[in-house]
Amino acid sequence: MHATNDKIWTMREPGQEVVARLVRDLSVDPLLARLLANRGVTDGAGGRRFVGATLADIRDPLLLRGMDAAVERLCTALRNGEQVCVYGDYDVDGVTGTALLVSFFREVGFSCGYHIPKRLSDGYGLSEDGIRTIADRGARVVVTVDCGIGSLAEAELCASLGVDLIITDHHTPGPELPRSLAVINPRQPGCSYPFKSLAGVGVAFNLLIALRGRLREEGRFAGGPGPNLRQYLDLVALGTVADVVPLVEENRIFVTYGLKEMTATGRVGLSALKEVAGVAGRVGCGAVGFRLAPRLNAAGRLEDASLGVELLLTGDRSRAAVLAAELDRSNGERQALERSILDEATAMVRANPAMPRKRSIVLASDSWHPGVVGIVASRLVDRFHRPTILIALQDGMGRGSGRSVPALHLLDALSACGEHLEKFGGHRQAAGLTIDEETLQIFVERFEDVCAGLLDPEDLKPVVAVDAELTAGEVIPELVDLIEDLEPFGMGNPEPLFLLRGVTVCGRRVAGGHHLQLRLDLGGRQVDAVGFNLAARDGAPGDRVDILFSAGWNNWNGRRKFQLTLKDLRRSGDGRAS
Repeated sequence: MHATNDKIWTMREPGQEVVARLVRDLSVDPLLARLLANRGVTDGAGGRRFVGATLADIRDPLLLRGMDAAVERLCTALRNGEQVCVYGDYDVDGVTGTALLVSFFREVGFSCGYHIPKRLSDGYGLSEDGIRTIADRGARVVVTVDCGIGSLAEAELCASLGVDLIITDHHTPGPELPRSLAVINPRQPGCSYPFKSLAGVGVAFNLLIALRGRLREEGRFAGGPGPNLRQYLDLVALGTVADVVPLVEENRIFVTYGLKEMTATGRVGLSALKEVAGVAGRVGCGAVGFRLAPRLNAAGRLEDASLGVELLLTGDRSRAAVLAAELDRSNGERQALERSILDEATAMVRANPAMPRKRSIVLASDSWHPGVVGIVASRLVDRFHRPTILIALQDGMGRGSGRSVPALHLLDALSACGEHLEKFGGHRQAAGLTIDEETLQIFVERFEDVCAGLLDPEDLKPVVAVDAELTAGEVIPELVDLIEDLEPFGMGNPEPLFLLRGVTVCGRRVAGGHHLQLRLDLGGRQVDAVGFNLAARDGAPGDRVDILFSAGWNNWNGRRKFQLTLKDLRRSGDGRAS
């Protein structure tokens, strides 16, 4: 089976009445109005919130069910000098959320420590050993970040040890909630908080807002405003972008302001991380997602994620430099492992003659590292566009991670196979599992049956949603200024994608063996375009092509040049957007 290059181009078609309303209510260009409508904005109020929302527009955190009880218990702990422990997850969302809570708790006077499980020995979520260790150290209150919603047995253990458990999480709850002092999760039944897609660090930040408000009411800050929560938004933005949650509503506000804090950060550890990652100047979502987050994530995938928490908490520049260098080294090891597993997994797919008829990919090996199989599964979905699960086997057990295509809810599909799994959990697009190796083949067959029943052949072709078709005269530098109002871009708010038909190729070269560079004639103007990993596609000099592209600036050696980034292209007439 070969990689899927045959993408389906679909044109987003917002209602003309909605576009006209936005033009009228916001006094904006019709193209910007169309882009807003494509992102679910239907009226002027929604448009103003999308484009111009401020920190004052953050919803009341007390709308989150369980928040009152959590704040009350924490205030009691602070008054009584009780020890609090933050229990985080080992991914970037959990690491940043842990650093966020620990920093704030210590700033306002808590005796506070933290615990991060190790991926390989402890697994995901709360663990019995972790809870007992925390209790033995004297903690009377445990606050989770980005985990805990499925830890029923561990919650019972907390109760038996006299430890009050406060769960802050954003994962989908199961049919039963853990027994705890409070559960703060916008997805739990009965929660009136209207935005359900916060990252774990976003839920934790809401706890800080509510707690600071209560402490202020109690006169804790001697008449002053208390800690400046804006200075914590760099951590919130880092975790939110890394967790690939929709960049709309509160997430959009957190990231917009957090990127500014990250650009001018006074946080010693983050400055060191930016230096080893080669991030300078204005920090955008791309730098976070592709440079900063992978390095912070690498230690948790291979070794101990507490290195990342220590980096974000330290005020010692020398120590920060050492930790950042260690994370950079771990990221290099992670990349090498990822390439090796990707090559092996790709060869396994292509060697299986039955694979083209299958709706799913499930592969296992005893030579794979469980910390990186999720990343590789994502790469295979990009290549073959099938729900993919990779499983690392060890001592008769397998630990797997899966990624899905838009048409399949992965967690629901795993639920249909649950009898063959020891443990599983996750989201629509990503999930993890534990399996006994003896039931592996049965699971492979059952998962394929489930996917075959839910997916049509068209679901196995990648769909590219196009925002608008433009003429050559509309592809000008001012287009970049127009779309900058929609930043930051990410899941739920993708960078606008445009279609231009019948463009003549003036020049072509391949850079780095994989990347296509074209010189295009746009009505007498020549514009450069780059297509990453598109070197094998059509587009010889003299050809007329239809292109899908985003527009931006190429900044190099102090010079700024208008440039198109190609997402796909084909010879004119070979296919049309639907």
